Parts: sequence; structure tokens; C-alpha cells
Amino acid sequence: MKKIVQWLVVILFIVFIFWLGQRFGSRNVNEQVVSNSLIVREIAELASLEVQGNASIKRSNIENSGSWTDNLKKVFAENTIWVTVPYTAKYGVDVNEQNFSVKVDKKKVLVSLPAPQLLSYELRLNQMETANKKGWLMFSDDETYTAVQKKLYETSRDQLQQNTIYLEQCKEKIRNTMRTYYAPLQYEVEVKFGNEPAKTLKLP
Repeated sequence: MKKIVQWLVVILFIVFIFWLGQRFGSRNVNEQVVSNSLIVREIAELASLEVQGNASIKRSNIENSGSWTDNLKKVFAENTIWVTVPYTAKYGVDVNEQNFSVKVDKKKVLVSLPAPQLLSYELRLNQMETANKKGWLMFSDDETYTAVQKKLYETSRDQLQQNTIYLEQCKEKIRNTMRTYYAPLQYEVEVKFGNEPAKTLKLP
């Protein structure tokens, strides 16, 4: 809800500035829209990418080697656990004064942003699904499930932090939002993430 309100404020501000520019024919008003780093920064932060999925893990003391000892362990001492938990992850840019800038040169704008990253990651444990397979001499215990959940969180978070597909989707979403913001002004716009080369946006 808070994010929706922030978007509405930004959109209303942009509409107001454009109305002033058309109403009074002010070139200065349009230039303020182009170089307004506060609005551009807010847009970049709000244009985050949210993804959902399922994180799964299996932990077992069985090697499945086919040996007689392994088969014997399956009967008496097997301890295999499967855990699946839905997750929600958010990617975006963590903007500050050092890694963000808006530079205007005539009819060209360069927006420099930090590289997108995983900003938040949450396992929805209330929707967790579990299964287990135990030998005759093994019993369930909460500590085992707690350890598996911790391992699942660590491994799945590390995988999402390095997920290049989601990181690229986040960049594209930010570029599209910047394209929408600058399109009415007919400026040439470049967006740069971290140390990557700047990419020119094709405005409609």
C-alpha cells in the first residue's frame, strides 16, 4: 500500500510539471523535469522487481550406493527429509549520493545507477511442505527441521543473489520506467548500471 501511494505521488508530480510546461510554455520547467535527480532517484527505487517461486531441499544420510550396508541403513537408520517453501524476493537498486547521478548535456541525459541486487528475500514458512522417510529406529525431531530450514534459506538466497536472469529483468524494468518518464520531453536518454557501459533508450 505504501509503495502504491509513493507511485501516485510521483506520477501526480510528473503530470503537474508537464502541465506547467504546456500551460506556460516554460523551457525551464521541462529542464527541471529532466534534471530533477530526486524524482529520478525515487522512480529508480520504486521500479523494483518482485519474483515468487519455491525453494526446495533434500537432506539424507543414505548414499544410494546399492551396497548391503546402505540397504541395511535404509531399513533401520534412514533419515531423509524433503522441504519445499514458497518465497518472495525483491530486486532493485540501493541508491545513495555516491552511486547515483543525473547528468544533462543539451538534449542528452545520462542516468547513472548502482548495479541491481537482491534487496529482500522471505521464505513463507506458514506454507511450508515437508516429507520424510525414516528407518525403524529413527524418530522425528524439531531440531532437524530447523537445521534444514536454515540451510534452505542460505542456499536458496545465495542462488537468487547470483540469478542473472532476474537481475537483467530488473535492469529492463528500470529502463522502461525511465523511458516512460523521459518520453514526453524527447531527450536522448542513457542509463548506466554500476561499471557497465551506458545503454541508450529508444524513446517512442
